[in-house]
Amino acid sequence: MVLVSTLLEIIASRRARQTLACGLVLLFGLTWLPSSAIAEVRLQGADGHALTLPAPAERVVSLAPDLTELLFAAGAGGTLVGTVAYSDYPAAAKAVPQVGDAFHVDLERMETLKPDLVLVWQGGTPQALVEKLRALDLPVLALGTRELEDIADNLVKLGLATGHVSEGQQAAQDFRKKLEALRSRYGNAAPLRVFYEISAEPLFTVGGPQSISRIIELCGGRNIFADLTELGPAVSLETVLARDPEVIVTGDGEGDAERRLDLWKRWPQLSAVKHGNLFSVSDDFISRATPRLLEGGQQMCQALDKARTRLNPPH
Repeated sequence: MVLVSTLLEIIASRRARQTLACGLVLLFGLTWLPSSAIAEVRLQGADGHALTLPAPAERVVSLAPDLTELLFAAGAGGTLVGTVAYSDYPAAAKAVPQVGDAFHVDLERMETLKPDLVLVWQGGTPQALVEKLRALDLPVLALGTRELEDIADNLVKLGLATGHVSEGQQAAQDFRKKLEALRSRYGNAAPLRVFYEISAEPLFTVGGPQSISRIIELCGGRNIFADLTELGPAVSLETVLARDPEVIVTGDGEGDAERRLDLWKRWPQLSAVKHGNLFSVSDDFISRATPRLLEGGQQMCQALDKARTRLNPPH
């Protein structure tokens, strides 16, 4: 051991020390080399922030329901030690302690969970909160979705981050296959002007970067507010009337979708009202950028197909 100690003092560079240590393991079967030196994980966040984990994460806090669901989909739900409100899928997510909601987090409580990875939603988690987390030296990884393919990428990244590489890759492969099937079937359909209503009062919709807008495009539709860069912008009734959607769609999560769609009948001049193209889709599917989004996509595509028939009935 004197010889080993002397050699380590002489060899100063980090690379040389790592090479020597590996050589000693091979030659002498030493077991004291930390596994973290081999299992280092390097990740690139959606916000451009790079993160290096000394080993795959075993204690993860998710600060968005989408991220919670993605983690389970990647086979890493067992690593979750903390979530936020509305993290209700799959059922096992409901048993994980909550540290707040998407906008307000109990930082002291979260620190007691000793996370080795904190997941935040790019464009959803407030930037001020992200900065606070990093100021506490917590390992923060931002994930987001600008394109539908990003969901598959996020699954792969979460698998890598938690040591569930094969599960993450398989989930991503399954998602891409289903996505391509929908795109092949509906992507070249006749375009329709679509308005997606998040809420009526105030009137909120989805902007171009939002995943629901991408689903509308996947089904051959055109989001009438795709030119807006906000994820969930407020819009005026006058602007909706002026852009004259041929289809109006809303989510059913609040339980009042039928009532809200009926309100549009006050404007019979709207193309969507004139042809009865008022539809609801499942919020459970359509509102989260997870693999289940494609189930909402199937509902959206079927609704738009029905709308095309009503606009151009067969003779």
